[in-house]
Amino acid sequence: MVENKLNGNLNGHLPAVAVTYTAASQPAPEPAIPLTHYLWILKRHRWIILAVIVVSVIATAIVSLRLTPIYESTATVDIDRRAPTGILGEESTQLAANDADQFIATQIKLIQSNSVLRPVAQKYNLREIEKGKPEADAILEAQAKAAPVVLKRLKITRPPNTYLLLISYRSPDRELSASVANAIAESYLEHTYLIRYKSTAGLSKFMEKQLEELKAKMEASSMKLAQFERELNVINPEEKTSILSARLLQLNTEYTNAQADRVRKEAAYASIKTGAMEAALVSSQGDALKKLTEALDDAERKLADVQTRYGAKHPEYRSALSQVQEAQKQLEQTRRSIAQRVEIEYQEAVNREGMLEKAVAETKADFDRLNARSFEYQTLKREAETDKKVYEELVRKIKEATINASFQNSSIRLADVALPAAKAVFPNVPLNLLSAFLLSSLLAVGAAVTTEVLNNTVRDPEQVSRSLNTHVVGTLPVVKEWRGRIHPMASRNGNGNGHKALAKDAENLTGFDEAVRTLRNSIMLTDFDRRLRTLMVTSASPSEGKSTIATYLAAAHAQQGRRALLIDGDLRRPSLHRRFSIPNAQGLSDVLTSPLAWRAVLRRTDALPELDILPAGPPSRRAADLIGGALPNLLDESGRDYDLVVLDSPPLLGFPEPLQMAAAVDGVLLVAVAGQTNRKTLASAVNILTRLRANIVGIVLNEVRSDTAGGYYYHYYHAKYYKNYASPTDDSR
Repeated sequence: MVENKLNGNLNGHLPAVAVTYTAASQPAPEPAIPLTHYLWILKRHRWIILAVIVVSVIATAIVSLRLTPIYESTATVDIDRRAPTGILGEESTQLAANDADQFIATQIKLIQSNSVLRPVAQKYNLREIEKGKPEADAILEAQAKAAPVVLKRLKITRPPNTYLLLISYRSPDRELSASVANAIAESYLEHTYLIRYKSTAGLSKFMEKQLEELKAKMEASSMKLAQFERELNVINPEEKTSILSARLLQLNTEYTNAQADRVRKEAAYASIKTGAMEAALVSSQGDALKKLTEALDDAERKLADVQTRYGAKHPEYRSALSQVQEAQKQLEQTRRSIAQRVEIEYQEAVNREGMLEKAVAETKADFDRLNARSFEYQTLKREAETDKKVYEELVRKIKEATINASFQNSSIRLADVALPAAKAVFPNVPLNLLSAFLLSSLLAVGAAVTTEVLNNTVRDPEQVSRSLNTHVVGTLPVVKEWRGRIHPMASRNGNGNGHKALAKDAENLTGFDEAVRTLRNSIMLTDFDRRLRTLMVTSASPSEGKSTIATYLAAAHAQQGRRALLIDGDLRRPSLHRRFSIPNAQGLSDVLTSPLAWRAVLRRTDALPELDILPAGPPSRRAADLIGGALPNLLDESGRDYDLVVLDSPPLLGFPEPLQMAAAVDGVLLVAVAGQTNRKTLASAVNILTRLRANIVGIVLNEVRSDTAGGYYYHYYHAKYYKNYASPTDDSR
C-alpha cells in the first residue's frame, strides 16, 4: 500500500489534504453489483422500455382484433373402469386392473388415431379446412390423402383425478366445432366396439378351427379307451382290480390255513405209522379207541376175576376169555381204521394245500397282469377325459364369445355432447395484451440490463471504484451548449475582454465550473504526508478532456488567489495556447532543447493574474526524448514558486514521456470519459502507474450525463441557482 499525504493551510499554503491510494499486488475480485444499480439502469432506460412495452401492447391489440375468432366445443366421454366387458363368462366378473393412467393415456392415443379421425375428416372435409388451400400437385394430394389424418385443432384432455376425456375442437364455425367434437366422440365409441368385435370374431374363428381338431382328438382317445376295455373284457378295470385284490387276500388266508392243517395232519399220520397206541389216542379218532381200550381193560379185569374162581374150562371163564378176545379184536380193528383215516385226512390236506397254492398263484398272476394294464387304462382314460373337457370348455367359450361380441360395452360412453360455443376462445384479447405486456417488459428490461452488463466502458464512480479499486475524486458534467468542447479562455494580450469572456464561460458552464471547483477541493483538501505541489493530468487514450480539465483546474486554483502554473507537456499535440489565445512560438520544447530559462517563456492572462502558463512550444521529437532529464528540475524549481503546478501530459498508453512525467510529479490525476473510456484500457493505465509507484490521486469522470451515471447528475437540478450565482470574479466563489 502506498500512502501520500500533503499538508498545508489556507494562509498561502496548501490545506491539510489526505488522499489514500491502495494498490494490491493482484487485482481484488470485483464486488457484487448492488440492487440499486439495476434500479438505476431501469430508470435510465425507462423511456425506451416504456416505448417498447407500449408498441408491443398496441401491436398485439391490433393483431388480436384483426384475427379471425375461433370457437371451441367440447364433448365429454366417461370411462367406467368398473363396468364388465361382457355379460357371460369371466368377462362378466372380471375386475379392472389398477392402471388408470396407462388406460387413459391409451384411450387418448386411440382417439387421435387415423381410424377414428379419418371418417370424421372425410365427412366434414377437415383436411382442406385446416390446410386452407388444396394441394396443387395431384400426386402430393393423393399422398396427403393416403397419409394418416392429423387434426391440429383437436385437443384431448383429462381433468385431474377423473375418468373423463374432454374432446375439444376449434373452428371459426361454431356449429362445425360442435359437430366435429361429437362426431369424433361417436367415431371413438364405434371404433372401440369394432375393435372388440373384430378381436372376438377373430378369436371365435381361431377357436372353431381348434374345435375341429379337438373333436377329432377326443373321438380318437374315446375309441382307444373303448378298445382297451374290450381287450380286458371288463367294464371297469379299477373295480376288477379291487375284486382280484380281495380274492387274492382270501386265498392267501386259506392257503396259510391249509398249510397249517396239512402240517398238523402230517404229524398225526407220522405218529400213527409208528403203531403206538398213544399216537392213536391223540388222533382225531382217539375217542372211539379210548372207549374200546376201556372196554378191553374191563374185560381183562373180569377175566382175571373169573380165572381166580373158576377153571379154564368153566363156562364163565370161557365167556370172559371170549369177551377179552373180542375187545382186543375190536381195538385192533379200530386202531387200523384210525390209521387209515389219519392217512386219508393227511392226503386230503396235502391235496387241498396244493390246490390253494395253485389258485393263489393264478390269482396273483391275474392281479399283476390287470394291475399292469390298469396304468395304461388310466392314461387313456385321463387323456379321453381331458380331450372331452377341453372340447366342452372350448364349445362354451365359443358360445360366450359369440354372445359377448354382440354386447355393446357400456364402460365407455358419451357423457355430454358438445354444443356450439357462445364466445370465441381465440383470440383472447385481455390475455394477449397481458402476455404482450409481461413479455415485452421482460424483454425490454432484459435487453437494458444485458446492454449495461455487456457495456465495457466506465459509467459511474461506484463502478470505477468496484472494478479498479481506485478512488473517484470528481465528476464533470457534459456541456451541451458547446457540444462537448470547452470554450477558449481569453488571453492577457487579447482584446481586453478576457474578464468578460471568463464570466460568460462561468455563466454558460454553471455546473461544470462548480464541478471543477469541487474537484480542486477534493484533491487539495485531502490529508497527505507531504504537500502536493505538482499534479499531472493525463488520460488512458486521446480526446478524453485531460487538457480542458487541467486548464480549468489550474484556473480554479488561481481564482482562489493562489499562484498556479499550467504546463503544456503534450509536445506532440499541444493545445493550451489555443485555449488561452497565446502564441506558441516558444515553450517547453525550447527549454528542454536549449539553455533558455523556463521563466522566460511564461505567459499570463488578464482575467487570471495568479495563473502562469508554460506552452508546449514548437513540436520536437528531440524535446520529447529529453523530458525525462530536465522535467524533474523544472518541477522542483516551479514547486517552490507556485502553490500548484498542473502538468498537462500526453495520453498514458502508447507514449513514453507520460511515464517519466508520472515519476517526477507529486500526484497523477487520471481522466476518463463516462460511457466512452474502456474499463480495460483504464485498468491498464492504473496498473502502469502502480508499477511506477506513482501517487495516483484518483480518477475524474468527464462528460457525465444524467443517463450515464446514476446518482451523479445533481448538477442539472441546480441550473436556476447557478443563473443567479455571483460572477466568477466574486471572492465568495
